[in-house]
Order: sequence, then structure tokens, then C-alpha cells
Amino acid sequence: MTLTVCFEDPFWVGILEIAEDGEVRATRVVFGGEPTDAELHEFLLRHGFALLDKAAANPPVPADARPSQRRVNPKRAAKLAAREAAHAAQGRRGTASQEALRLEYEERKAQAAADAKERKAARAEQRYEAARAKKRARRRGH
Repeated sequence: MTLTVCFEDPFWVGILEIAEDGEVRATRVVFGGEPTDAELHEFLLRHGFALLDKAAANPPVPADARPSQRRVNPKRAAKLAAREAAHAAQGRRGTASQEALRLEYEERKAQAAADAKERKAARAEQRYEAARAKKRARRRGH
């Protein structure tokens, strides 16, 4: 498990990654202002288990192999960069934890859309029933 704190304009963000069995699960928490070490420690004591549960509930993403550390010919580096750009255009971008965060975001977005559609249908049904009741009352002459 690793917690990485970084600055994403305009907030400080923590990314919790759980790596096990060649898979990575991640979740993100927004801190706002730059947290001190003491504040991070207190935050982890209070919300650490909930954060771990949230990360464990997210879909796993296969962890990429670490790139080699040897020096690469500039022409080969250009070819590799072009290949990576083409690969990114096909859908997968960033690190495994970024991919896990993207999947979590898409799941929440789909769930929010489904909830909104359900609420809209309920409101429409409620308006329809109110209009029918009003129509019946007018027919009765009250």
C-alpha cells in the first residue's frame, strides 16, 4: 500500500494504491490545502480503514512491468514515444493507478446517470398523478 500526495491545481490530492498479485487498485482523496505530516498521520488514523475499503472495492488493473533503466538510442526513443501515443489514443493512458481511478470515475458517473434518470421518471410520474387528481376534482365539481 502506498499513499502519494501530489498537487493537482488548485488542490492537494492523495492517491492510495494497493498492489497485490500483479494488480493495482487505487482511490483518490482531496485534501484541499497542503497537508502536514501530522495532519496526514491523523487523517490515516481516522479514515485509513475506510480509504482501504474504498480502494479494495474498486476494479483491479494489471500492474505494468517496470521499464528498463538502460540508455535508449534517441531514434528508438522517438519510435517508442510514437507507439505509446498510438496506444494512448486507443484508450489506455497513464499508470495502472491512473487507469484504476479512471475506471472508478466512470462507474460513479454511470451510477449517477442511472440515479438521475430514475429520479426524473419518478418526478414525471408524480406530476402525471397530480394532474390526474386535479382533473378528477374538476370533473366532480369540487
